[in-house]
Amino acid sequence: MSTQVTISRHQAGLTALYLGIFAMVWFSVPAAEQPLRALLVVGSLAALLTAVLGGMLSARTRGTSGPRNRATDRRYLLIVIVEFVAAGLGAAVLVAAGWSAYVPVLVCLIVGLHFFPLSPLLADPLLRPLGVALCVVAAAGLVVGLASAVSAGLVIGTGAGVLLLGYAVQSLVRAHRPA
Repeated sequence: MSTQVTISRHQAGLTALYLGIFAMVWFSVPAAEQPLRALLVVGSLAALLTAVLGGMLSARTRGTSGPRNRATDRRYLLIVIVEFVAAGLGAAVLVAAGWSAYVPVLVCLIVGLHFFPLSPLLADPLLRPLGVALCVVAAAGLVVGLASAVSAGLVIGTGAGVLLLGYAVQSLVRAHRPA
């Protein structure tokens, strides 16, 4: 029995599109000196290319994954709304408390946590390890930010960008494997 996760090509394209865009955003978070700055720009460009390829795949395969499930769409939307509200309110509290340097830590943690309810909803168990990895990056960013002169945002932006880009790319690869 194969342990390979099978998702529709359309879903894989959407995953690459969304996560490619968010990887690009995360790569733009940290302020870094050269040569890391150049690597972050390369990561952003790779994420943009991945998002474009994902969008093209999604557009080409629209309608091939069967009818949409309205209940699933509503649950997906609810999860994303809760994620954005929690991140926004949490960020506002951190900024008000004078801890704005730790906003990326909170946002990365919330993004990591939101993959747990999305995993069964999207029938993609590989989202769970991605969620765990993002939570680990959030913890590492917090520890590094508190214990050193390196900013939490640098750790978070780089780590989250790499993880999301890697997942977006592997989603495209999975979409092109024979079933």
